[in-house]
Amino acid sequence: MGVQPPTDDTEEPTAIEFGIAALDAKLGEETIDYPATAQEVREQAGHIEVPYDSAGHSATVGEALDMATETRFDSEQELFNALHPTFERKREATSNSLLTQLRALVPF
Repeated sequence: MGVQPPTDDTEEPTAIEFGIAALDAKLGEETIDYPATAQEVREQAGHIEVPYDSAGHSATVGEALDMATETRFDSEQELFNALHPTFERKREATSNSLLTQLRALVPF
């Protein structure tokens, strides 16, 4: 997922990546041989912080693997498919919090 940041005249990126899009970008820096088990992915990339919403809340790949139901991945796409619901649940839980709802009402 991605969200367009506020428009300004700086040369910053045109989108803020989070969830699977951010995971895809960050896993490009790691070498994971597929098929891989959850433990192998954890050893290679478990430390990577992945933002799961546009506010910058994040979880590690290891934390996401703990919540995933799959334990073996034949490809990177299977890993993404298994972790996507985890990041969505975390994003929804954060967006439903009272503090997040109050922040949405105040424009600062």
